[in-house]
Amino acid sequence: MAGSRTETPLTRTPEFRLAVIAVLVFALMAALSPDRFLSAQNLTSMAFQFPEFAILALAMTIAMMTGGIDLSVVGVANLSAVIAATLLTRFAGADLVGPGAAIWLLLAIAAALGVGALAGLANGILVSRLGLPPILATLGSGLVFTGLAVALTGGSAVMGFPDIVSVIGNARLFFVPVPLILFGLLALGLHILLTRTGFGLRVTMYGANPLAALYAAVDVDRILLRVYVLAGMLSSIAGLVIMSRANSAKADYGSSYLLLAVLIAVLGGVNPYGGYGRVIGVVLAVLSMQFLSSGLNMLQVSNFARELIWGALLIFVMVINTANWAGRRPRPAPAKAG
Repeated sequence: MAGSRTETPLTRTPEFRLAVIAVLVFALMAALSPDRFLSAQNLTSMAFQFPEFAILALAMTIAMMTGGIDLSVVGVANLSAVIAATLLTRFAGADLVGPGAAIWLLLAIAAALGVGALAGLANGILVSRLGLPPILATLGSGLVFTGLAVALTGGSAVMGFPDIVSVIGNARLFFVPVPLILFGLLALGLHILLTRTGFGLRVTMYGANPLAALYAAVDVDRILLRVYVLAGMLSSIAGLVIMSRANSAKADYGSSYLLLAVLIAVLGGVNPYGGYGRVIGVVLAVLSMQFLSSGLNMLQVSNFARELIWGALLIFVMVINTANWAGRRPRPAPAKAG
């Protein structure tokens, strides 16, 4: 049983370092452009902007907890949004209002979640049952999902929704943006799932040591299936938020979000080798990236310089974290001479 003497001090955890970085980035950007960065309009704009890629980062986090990765999150998000948008435009239309519009919106949401679950199930089968490397399996499936979305739309945007659809991505509840509330609920739910349930314990156990999990009678195939189904459903929710904010759905929306989701998960302290990751770290990483992006945009920094700064920040945090991860990874025994 671990006592207080064996616990990692708070100041040495990745989450503490991320909290310090988030505060420093916020303070720096506020000092460089106080009138614009600290304005209510900018703060509100950031609250509406980041949930769509932050939810994708949650999907990436649960996959990386097992030592895998899900590179199909954007493809799943767009395919789910295209299916939902097609239902809304064909059976509801832009002029529909009242209870009928609400019913069709609920049906579209259910359809999108179903698409996300099926896509995640396909990824889980490829990884768990067929034994494909997660990076290759999800890269290939992501291309398939994007291709299906292109085939359904002909590469054009699907638009013409009832006004109620805008509630998901553009409305406020008690002055708080609905996308921010949605992200908060999903982050809290994922935190509880990973830290307070047997499923979360088995995910962590498998990510930390797959062989030990197998000897502990953990149903590895079932765990991986559930993980990728969950990642697919989170991706579909992100797709719905993107669809609502853009008031349309298209096969190539959010193409830059894939790299951003990976960066946020790793920056948030999720162990790329599996077995460790906290939702609070991912949330802090999301805030750090959003503060940095918004501040650099106000300072009119070019996209090339922005990517350089993002990359430098990622490398800086990874260099610090790698020392911790290296101590946890099993090392092969040295070869005997002769």
